[in-house]
Amino acid sequence: MPFTALGLSPRTISPLARLGYETPTPVQALTIPAALQGRDVLARAQTGTGKTAAFGLPMIDRLAAVAHGQGIAPRGLVLVPTRELALQVKESLFELAQGTRLRVMTMVGGEPIMPQVRTLRRGVDIVVATPGRLIDHLDRKTIDLRTIEIVTLDEADRMLDMGFLPPLKRVMSLVPANRQTLLLSATLSKEIVAVARAFTKDPVRIDVAPEHVVASTVVHRVFAVPQEQKRDVLAHILTTGPTRQTLVFCRTKHGSDRVGRFLEGAGLRTAVIHGDKTQGARKRALSDFKAGQVSVLVATDVAARGLDIEKLPLVVNFDLPLVAQDYIHRVGRTGRAGQEGEAISLATTAERALLHDIQKLLPSPIERAVLPDFTPSSPVARGPHAHAAPRPHDASRGPKAHAPHRGAPSRPGGRPGASQHRKGPRRPGSAPRAATWR
Repeated sequence: MPFTALGLSPRTISPLARLGYETPTPVQALTIPAALQGRDVLARAQTGTGKTAAFGLPMIDRLAAVAHGQGIAPRGLVLVPTRELALQVKESLFELAQGTRLRVMTMVGGEPIMPQVRTLRRGVDIVVATPGRLIDHLDRKTIDLRTIEIVTLDEADRMLDMGFLPPLKRVMSLVPANRQTLLLSATLSKEIVAVARAFTKDPVRIDVAPEHVVASTVVHRVFAVPQEQKRDVLAHILTTGPTRQTLVFCRTKHGSDRVGRFLEGAGLRTAVIHGDKTQGARKRALSDFKAGQVSVLVATDVAARGLDIEKLPLVVNFDLPLVAQDYIHRVGRTGRAGQEGEAISLATTAERALLHDIQKLLPSPIERAVLPDFTPSSPVARGPHAHAAPRPHDASRGPKAHAPHRGAPSRPGGRPGASQHRKGPRRPGSAPRAATWR
């Protein structure tokens, strides 16, 4: 089915071929016609399925169809959970609206508010905002929502997880009652259904998410590691074999900073992003990572949604997420578009309950693994039912070929900052015993 069959105007369709849009994805094929009819929509779809165009194209088509004389107040509103996602959505909408005169802006925290105020005064058509910064503008009375015609709540489940329900209720109470609302979520939990019931009217329900939402091309492995050895093991994994672009998730901001400094000391080009970083610093870190100028990006869950990184081969969970569903969002950064990916988790005995909850969401067992030349001394690293650790990827030997691990780097004569000695005994000539959780 071509885009011309969905009911979009020629003006809206014209930029699509140049942008590489050939045929609509399932979420686009189902969402666009319903939205063009003026219906509210409740859609379940994962990141990477083309959902920005699914809600963006009908919004652009509707707003561009009515001559408005370049008015001041916005008519379209997109709410997203994170700054990174807001910037990416704005960029996508800007490209999709090339055949129109629509003006798009972002409204996010971490940036000075006055430039945003000046942009609003000049006039915009579509605002892409995070809830917190939009509330700031409402408190300052620098934005008027009474002219909004269409609202999109993107990644609504994540906004609920981040505690944004109160600001969402306030915002939705200020937009016109006769607006059109599109709500997109990675899950359709009872909380999301309740939100949809409150914010939408008789929505068309669309579900294009597979039963198992993790790509089948992703291999999941877990290493049983004492907390005090996690940084050494992480550095060992990342410094053996060919360098791979790696996204490392930590649970806290301070933890992310500590891991970032440790990896820098181990000779790895590393950047860190979390909520305490300025927006400029976060944009630079992400840009450097995408450009390959840094090979490791350490992040809190602020980066679990909205990061669009092509061909990311490896995601590492330095800390397991406290909510199992967040694991899905984290590892969703790898194995995209049919490419192979790997998700490695470093888990302590205290995290085995979290690991059990994560396993329930996956279609196959997580491989328990050990490093052949790095044996942790934790009691969880005992048991007969585990696989040997994977060797690092060697592109010259094919997608599943690996090169042998080298020993962990040491300070004298090796990469600075890495572990100088291995903790825990290892019997000469014996294979390391692998991890198991009971």
